Amino acid sequence: MTHVSVTVDDGHLAALDGVVQGLRARGMQVDQVLDGLGIITGSVPPDAAGGLAAVAGVASVDEQLGVQLPAPDSPVQ
Repeated sequence: MTHVSVTVDDGHLAALDGVVQGLRARGMQVDQVLDGLGIITGSVPPDAAGGLAAVAGVASVDEQLGVQLPAPDSPVQ
């Protein structure tokens, strides 16, 4: 599964529930809806990620990237 953040356009902030339903219909497992920011986070199968942008009200779909720092006792800091 690919973790994604979906940004909702300003015109659909009042209808956020409809956007969430559309994303679920496209295969997204919604983890969190940040109403005040207009951002929906969750995960989707890699082959379905491209279809999320077609949902009405979606401004952008961004893959969440992970960062890992070296251990404190590692020689590389």
